[in-house]
Formats: sequence, structure tokens, C-alpha cells
Amino acid sequence: MPRIAVNDIKLYYELHGPEDADVIVLSNGIMMSTASWFYQTAALSRHFRVLLYDCRGMWQSDHPEGQYSMELHADDLAGLLDGLGIKKAHIAGISYGSEVSLVFALRYPEKTKSLAVIDGVSEVPLLLKLQSRPWKIAGERNDAGLLFDTSIFLNFGEKYLNRTEQLLPAARENFSKLNLGSFVKLMDAFTAYDITDQLGQISCPTLIVVGEEDQIKGRRMAQIMVDRIPQAEYFVVPGAGHALCLDKPGPLNTLLLGFALKHSTGSNIVAS
Repeated sequence: MPRIAVNDIKLYYELHGPEDADVIVLSNGIMMSTASWFYQTAALSRHFRVLLYDCRGMWQSDHPEGQYSMELHADDLAGLLDGLGIKKAHIAGISYGSEVSLVFALRYPEKTKSLAVIDGVSEVPLLLKLQSRPWKIAGERNDAGLLFDTSIFLNFGEKYLNRTEQLLPAARENFSKLNLGSFVKLMDAFTAYDITDQLGQISCPTLIVVGEEDQIKGRRMAQIMVDRIPQAEYFVVPGAGHALCLDKPGPLNTLLLGFALKHSTGSNIVAS
């Protein structure tokens, strides 16, 4: 299990694909693990060095005491890149991971080759705070089943749920492996997040992707970023729910691959 010391903790990471290729980072959603990027890893690693990792408080990385923040996550990612000898990378993430990616692009423009925001937001309006409040309550009660039951119908579109209904019991059981104490701190970091006024400072090529049927973050929130990030490219994936990387992996892979290839310039590995 590869882990690396970063900012007094250890982060779990995986590297896939050619060692001399451009690096693309994929940051997890709040309930995701690196395994959730299965479809993207298979497609992108043919052309890129794909870096997957768990943020602090997620799965196989450390779960330290103290508060978390998007800024701290961004600093951790910068430390991970430095520790791996990666000068610059394509930075992508979904949901919580997209917010980490946005803050990273603001704090570390010199390390950001391009930015892909998948089903993300630049702020957390009251409706979203109320909508996600049951998730934090489930975490505080250490009730993984309740977390699953209050989130599953929002994370996926109806067609996906109908198609995968037989897999739901196993998915619900998998939630029991979450560290719910850390999940509560991740939720606190999310609800405190607001960078809308800083979006105009993002200078790298930016792709914004949202599922047409995303009930959590959706097109209205995506439009805020499109309007404020200079020359951002914007795509709505038809029929997709919030967990776009699983719901509609084919269209997402095409978008990520095309965008990253368009903005690739060569090796990112620090010479020894």
C-alpha cells in the first residue's frame, strides 16, 4: 500500500500509466475512494500518468485530529506532488474533489497545467447545506446505513439506480468501512467553503462538467463558475446524475481525455 509523508500525515496514493507521460490527478468525492475512478483510470492511463489518492480523512490516508479545510487539502496535494517529484499536473476532481481542485488551482497556479471541475460548486448555498445536513447527522450518530440511505438517491440518476439495483445492498454494506468521525470533519470543511469571489483569479485552462440530472450541485451552481472563470469550457452530460464518473463514464472519459490532451506540453517529472 503506497503511502507518503505529507504535512505531518501519510497520504495513500496510486500511480497508473506511462512513467514519462503528463500527470493527471483525480481527487475523490466525499464518499468515494480511489476505486471509484475505475473507468477513468482504465481510459486515461493509456495516455497519461494517472495519480489517484485519498485526502486526509479518507479511506487509506491518515485520519488526523483537528479541523480540515479545502486549503489544507490543497496544501496536502501540493506536498504529494512535490514528494513524487511532479512539477506540474492536470488537476481534476469530482464533487468534494472538484472543490479541492479549485482551491489548488488558486493556491498553486504554477503546479496546475489544467483544471477539470466535475459536479462541483464554488460556494455552498443554504439549500445545499440543508440538503446535506442529514449526512452529517448520520456521521455524528456513527450510522453508515443512514448515510447511505440519505445520499444514494441524490448521487445517481434514476436510470442508473434501476440498472444497478441488485448492487445496492453491497454498496450499502461498503459504507460501514467509512471513518464517520473523519467524514464529519470533511463535511465541516465543505460547508465552510466559499471561493466564488476568487474565481476570476483562475488563469489555467478550465473544464466544467455537470450531470444533467445532478440533484446535489447541478447546472445552476455550475453556471456561476462558467460565468466567472475566464474562458471556461462547459459541458452538460445528458441523463447523468451527480456521481458522473460512475453514472456516465464514457462521456466523462472523452471530455477529460480530450481536454487534457489539448493542454498537454510534455513531461512533468523532475529531473534527478
